[in-house]
Formats: sequence, structure tokens, C-alpha cells
Amino acid sequence: MSTHANEKLKLSAKLGFGAGDIFGGGSMVVISIFYAYFLTDVVLISPGLVGVVVLISKGWDAISDPIMGTISDRTRTKYGRRRPYFLAGVILVAISFFLLWYPVNYALELHRFIYVVVTYLFFSTCYTIVMIPYFALASEITTDYDERTSITSIRMVFSMVSSLICAIVPWEIVKMAPDKREGFVIMAVIFGLFFSLPYLATFFFTRERKDFQQKREPFNIKTTFVYPFKTPTFVNVLFMYLFSMTTLDVVMTTIVYYMTYYLGRSAETNYVLGVLLITQIFAIVGAFFMARRIGKKQTFFYATIYTLFIMAGSYLITGSSPGWIIYAFAFLVGIGTGVVLVMAYSIMPDVPDVDELYSGKRQEGIYSGLMTFLRKFGSAISIFIVMQVLQLAGYQKPIRETVNGVTKVIEQEQTDEFFLVLKLVFALVPAIFLLIAVYNTYKYSLTPETHNRLKVFLDRRRAGEEVSADEEQALKKLLEG
Repeated sequence: MSTHANEKLKLSAKLGFGAGDIFGGGSMVVISIFYAYFLTDVVLISPGLVGVVVLISKGWDAISDPIMGTISDRTRTKYGRRRPYFLAGVILVAISFFLLWYPVNYALELHRFIYVVVTYLFFSTCYTIVMIPYFALASEITTDYDERTSITSIRMVFSMVSSLICAIVPWEIVKMAPDKREGFVIMAVIFGLFFSLPYLATFFFTRERKDFQQKREPFNIKTTFVYPFKTPTFVNVLFMYLFSMTTLDVVMTTIVYYMTYYLGRSAETNYVLGVLLITQIFAIVGAFFMARRIGKKQTFFYATIYTLFIMAGSYLITGSSPGWIIYAFAFLVGIGTGVVLVMAYSIMPDVPDVDELYSGKRQEGIYSGLMTFLRKFGSAISIFIVMQVLQLAGYQKPIRETVNGVTKVIEQEQTDEFFLVLKLVFALVPAIFLLIAVYNTYKYSLTPETHNRLKVFLDRRRAGEEVSADEEQALKKLLEG
């Protein structure tokens, strides 16, 4: 497993691995775009409580994600450390996704709120059980710098195609139904299966490295929650990943409100998202070749700066802007975010290699758990604040009216103050987040050359060969800047 030739993966393994992110990418798009709207305009929960729902869930993730990472690292079966959880996901994903979108109509808002909290916690737990091992697998199936970019690019194609489908089709299903409530139920059944079944391919076509399955050690809280933050490059990668991903979450959460109330183009929301996501798919190809030419760091750096200026420029768009401006904006955003996404996920698998240099252990699960939790927690905090700001800005939620026995949800007019705040949230918050990501990219020190030296050193040490203490210190010095 230590030679360069053996690091090359079969196409079936790459496709099987990539299929696992149909759920990870697609489900987050559906939730980011439609869930807040579903809760405020269908279940009829106030925006303030929507933010509380997400915040409670992320409090649970603070416990479950890192612990699941540790459990995954310590799992020992004939199928490996990660793959058994993909089989469990076939059932858990389908059930939890359906319950998430079931539109309860209890008379009291408190009862509706409790149901939403319980089902969101259940979904989050199922997501954790499947996706933490999946994220960890990216570091394990190959240690080759370029192969990781390759499998990440293929994975992101699956993720983006899923995201494209999830940005367009769910809303079409909802619109086709005579009532939005019924439409969301049908959508939940269809997409629950769409997300769960691909894990059969991930289970059967991927393999894990036996040399990484070391002897289990007792659970240690510091090892799980504290030591990773002492690993050089981890904090930089964390902030690069966290703030670029949270930028997308904020945009996806507010875009339905932006298109519906500010631009008055609700029916075009999924088409605009479609343009953005199709562009992202093609941008992945460019990102792959750009990264091979100038490295992951520089590719991420340039793409983040570009996206920062494009998002800030959205402030100039108004309700009277021509329709083509909206689609052109989506196209430009798709170019930048497509490259940012691929590079963020390509850089992450390199972090456990740095950790192994210092700890002598393979702890992909721990890093996967921490990265996933902190990403979701950062997203939750941002969305919580955004939803509180929108409510304070005077958001008027729809009212439910029954005419001739048919119950419909009627949207209300919004104030000028609400429109101003919505524009600022949509344009300036992403620009600030991306600026933080740019700074941490500048500080990131793991170049292709350094990673190659690190890989050779770790391969030799793992094989039991004698290694130079001077080489180890030289690597640490490079990584610590």
C-alpha cells in the first residue's frame, strides 16, 4: 500500500465512494433552501423558533459528531471501520428524511415545535451515523495527494448533480401537488429513497486500508475534543472549510425569501439555483486541473477572493433588474463556489496525515467528527442569527385561509426595512465570511511538496523502517510555518 502505483484507485472504487455524497450534498441543499420556508410557511412556526430548532440540533451534534468519529475509529469488523455504517444508512436515511418533512398540524404552535425538534434531532443523528464514517473514508482509501483531488472531484460531481436535482425537483413536486402539505410529503418519500439507496454502492465498491486499522486504545476525552486543535494546519483548514461552507448555508437559507419577497420571482427560484449548480458541476473540472497545476491552496485562495467580490456585488441587484441579471449572477457565483467546494473537501483528507506525524495514530474519524460538527454548528449559529434578524426586521409570516373547504397559505406583504436587511444579509455576510477564509488560506502551510515528503516519511514509519529524527523535525518545522 505504500508505493505510488498502488495508490491509484479503480474507477469503480472512485464511483462507489462518490455515490455516498448524493445524500450528503443533496439533503443539505433541500434543507438549506426549503426547510426554514417549510417550517415558517407550511408548519407555521415563527422564524425565531425556527432558529431555536436548528440551534438545539447543533447542541446535540456537539456531542454526537465527535463521539461518532471516535466510535468509527474504534470499530473493528470484517468489513472495516467505516463500511458497516453505510448499510445502516440505507434504512435510517429514508425514515429520518420522511419524518423531517411530515407537516404536522397540531393546533398549538408549541406542539408543532416539539415535533419538529424531535424529528430534526433524529435526522441529525442518522446523518451523523452515516456521514462521519464517510468523511473519514476519504483520508483512508488513498494517501496520494493527486488521487485525493481525483476522488474528491468525482465525489463532488455526484454531490453537485444531486444538489442540482434537489434544488429544482423538490419545488416542482411541491408545486404540482394541490396543496403544499401534500407536496412536501410526496417529495420526502421520493428523496428519502434517492438518498439512501446509493449507500449500497458505497458499501460494495469501496475498500479500507488494513494498515490503518491499528490496535484500539481506551476512549480519551482530550484525544477527541482537545488534541486535534494542537495539530498544525488543522485550525487553518477548519476556518477555511467552516467559513466557506457557512457562506453557502447563509445564501441557500435566504435565497427563497430573497427571490420570493425582494425580487418577486418565487416561481423562478429553482431555475436560478439550477443555473448556479450546473455551473458548479462544470467548475469542478476546471478546479481539478487548476489544482494539479498550482496546488490546492492557491486554487482555493483565488476562488475565494473571486466569490467574495461577486457576493458583495449582489447588493446592486434590485427588484427592477432585468431577469438575465439574476441568472448571470447565479452563473458567476457557480464558478467561484464550485471551485471553493472541491478544494475545501480535497484539502480536508490531508489533515489526519499531519496528525499522524505528531501522534503516530490514524484518527480520521475524530477529525471527521470535529469538522462535521463545527461546520454544522457554525451553520446553525449563522442561520439562527439570520432568522432572528429577519424576524426583528419585521418579517410577516403567511396566514392560513380556508375557502370552499380548501385550505391555502397566503403570503403577506413585507416592509421596506425587511427588504433592506435581507439585501445586507444576502450580500455582506457572505463577503465577511469569505474574507476570514482567505486569511486562513494565506496561513495554510501544507504544500504539495511538503505533503509528498510527509507521505513518504509516514509510509516508512508505518512499515516499521528506521526513520530520521532530523527529517521528522524538519517536517514539523515546515508545517508549523
